[in-house]
Amino acid sequence: MTVEEKITCCFTGHRVLSREELLHINRSLREVVKQRIEEGYSCFAAGGARGFDTAAALTVLEMKRIYPHIRLRLILPCKNQSKGWNQREKETYQRILTQADQVDYIWEEYLPGCFQARNRALVEASSCCICYLRSGSGGTEFTVSRAKEKGIPVYNLAL
Repeated sequence: MTVEEKITCCFTGHRVLSREELLHINRSLREVVKQRIEEGYSCFAAGGARGFDTAAALTVLEMKRIYPHIRLRLILPCKNQSKGWNQREKETYQRILTQADQVDYIWEEYLPGCFQARNRALVEASSCCICYLRSGSGGTEFTVSRAKEKGIPVYNLAL
């Protein structure tokens, strides 16, 4: 495991969340990120999707005010990921992009498989995973399964 992996914690979660879920997630994220910082994690990697990824990235940016040494790394599937999003979502995404410490793209343009490749890259770059998994299918389940296969701790905020 590389030094970068040892200090990196990735995020994965569902894109569509209710208002109640978002309130719970925002409270829980602050606490679990703080705990990981206290354990020595200083890099937090998010995939840039709507929903949980956005909440996680915004939480890290907020926590940087208290812990200026932490970093937000975005591992994105492609440069046009936000195509089809509404204006508010695009503005939030752009704000996160400009404030992130590092932005990596899997591919320039969308190609089939780029989201799974992004999910694999998130896990491979990390030694910890914070997720919001309430159902056993889709990209979040795939990413959590990869993290468990790698043997890294998974903190599920949906439990």
